[in-house]
Amino acid sequence: MSINKPNLRGGKGGGLKGALAYGVYFATAGLVTLFYRKPEIVGLENLPECPCIIVGNHAQMNGPIVAELYLPGPRAIWCAGEMMHLKEVPAYAYRDFWSKKPKAVRWFYRILSYVIAPLSACVFNNARCIGVYHDMRVATTLRETLQQMRQGVRIVIFPEHDVPHNHIVCDFQDRFIDLARMYHHQTGQAPAFVPMYVAPALRKTFLGKPILWNPDAPTDDERRRVKEALMAAITGIALAQPRHTVVPYPNVPKRLYPQNTPDEVSAR
Repeated sequence: MSINKPNLRGGKGGGLKGALAYGVYFATAGLVTLFYRKPEIVGLENLPECPCIIVGNHAQMNGPIVAELYLPGPRAIWCAGEMMHLKEVPAYAYRDFWSKKPKAVRWFYRILSYVIAPLSACVFNNARCIGVYHDMRVATTLRETLQQMRQGVRIVIFPEHDVPHNHIVCDFQDRFIDLARMYHHQTGQAPAFVPMYVAPALRKTFLGKPILWNPDAPTDDERRRVKEALMAAITGIALAQPRHTVVPYPNVPKRLYPQNTPDEVSAR
């Protein structure tokens, strides 16, 4: 078993408690590697030497698993901050993962959301995660992200939300793109955005050509351009591959998973 040890948050907390928590994380990650084979990473030459922001399709849990365990080099992954706090896990997990389950079994998933809370808080706090918040704590998210970028760490973001776009990706939230403006303000450098397509059915993850951020363009226009370019690039990578099943962002039954073929576009 080979696991890339987190170099950002591993053993958070220090002392015996921190060591035990990291032990739980390491055991969990090791168990995942037994059942989740390492995918081939295609396009590593597209990763720039300077700090960059890797933007991928979520593919449910596949994207975060690949980013945490198998992407090379120092990286930090944006994750829902609620999954890092014991008291906040149940409500978030049920709402985001299982709220669309049939009514007859929702009671089971409500209980499960409480059962997984201790493990979730332990794993996410010891993985390469930066908690993302949508309240006053967002300042912490931005501060930690920019600090990691200045240290040469690649940031991995899965910005889909539950708004349809096409059969490959859901629509992207776009405020993360402002990281480029903030980083440029601090360092004078403009980081690139690297599109990533996670294809579990092919056991491959694809990294596309970097999309450069233009510091001279109006902020709103550039945010819109980069967002559209990223979604188009990921879609293009998916369509260029052999026929396969796409793992969508929404947690829908597998019989509803789309294929990557172009005719799916006109059918939706």
